[in-house]
Amino acid sequence: MGVRIVFACGGSAGHVNPALAVAEEIKAMTPDSKFLFVGAGRSIENRLIPAEGYELVNLRVSGLRRSFSPLDAARNLAAVRELAAALVEAERLLRDFKPDAVLGTGGYVCYPVLKRARRLGIPTLIHEPNALPGLATRMLSGNVDRVLTAFPGDGRRRGRTENVTVVGTPVRGGFGAPPAARERGAPDARGGKPLLVSFWGSLGAERMNAVMAEFIGVNTRERAFRHIHATGGGEAGRDKLLGRLRELGVERLPDGVEVRAYIDDMASQMASADLVLCRAGASTLAELALSAAPALLVPSPYVPNNHQEANARSVSASGAAEVITERECTADALYGKVVSLLNDPDALRRMSAAQRARAAPDAARKIAEIIISLCPAGRTENG
Repeated sequence: MGVRIVFACGGSAGHVNPALAVAEEIKAMTPDSKFLFVGAGRSIENRLIPAEGYELVNLRVSGLRRSFSPLDAARNLAAVRELAAALVEAERLLRDFKPDAVLGTGGYVCYPVLKRARRLGIPTLIHEPNALPGLATRMLSGNVDRVLTAFPGDGRRRGRTENVTVVGTPVRGGFGAPPAARERGAPDARGGKPLLVSFWGSLGAERMNAVMAEFIGVNTRERAFRHIHATGGGEAGRDKLLGRLRELGVERLPDGVEVRAYIDDMASQMASADLVLCRAGASTLAELALSAAPALLVPSPYVPNNHQEANARSVSASGAAEVITERECTADALYGKVVSLLNDPDALRRMSAAQRARAAPDAARKIAEIIISLCPAGRTENG
């Protein structure tokens, strides 16, 4: 028997991909299920969700600015008006689709959809992937039926705590496949040097890519390790970093050093990397854990609540990663830290084991089971 589920998500791949992973699990369990995705009109949900064959409806929702400037005050007034309209439209969508349950996986759009679902008596759930809960989670957690988290006990959640379940973060794309046969930190038959994989996300990070140009320049001279770096920002981001390298006197990258716009085969690269250098977004941390990949984390300071640093510190406390803040990141400091870790095979093995202990390979299945358990017994179609 199928169920009817609404997913509210949008704004980043870290919000959309977990919802898609859960939908896949529900479909595998109950093939006749129907799904409706509600986004906020951002490019990421418009690209990812229809590509999987799911129906997507967008609501216009904006976040509130946290300053008191006249411009931000005007934007906040517009955001409040948008929210009022979104609440009305969300209720219309829910009445038309008649879902058995609603899951929010992040983004401002969660609030109007889950708020109205709760008022209509529909079972509601929200997934919070970060160590510090976002605004939507804090506002909704006291009202929804279940709060599903990736990190235990953050202490910042409003409302009840008995409705909280730690499930991990769902991940798509082949992560969790068996890693390379060699042990991390052991010599590699492809060149005998360890492999560093680094990236800053799909949009990149201008300051960190400038640091990486100098970093790559140092490794071009010293040849201490193999390196694959993804700039993000498309080919323009890659061209900019390569241009900076030419300014530093690096006309040609040595064998074993690559600069890409993106890493399309991220699952296999993480599995074979001796060390991963990256941000501390929730989905990235879940991928690292499934890949058992030791990591040096540089949390983005440009996110709400500085939640990436909280994520990074939590992972570091488990022994699975080390942390260096962006303000500490000079090319020399970063290079020294990477070399120190790559020259310590025992530390890499301990970090890999700690990552494996953090992994939640069944997160999507657990969430799917919880959702189905909340659906009214016997309801398959609501037409």
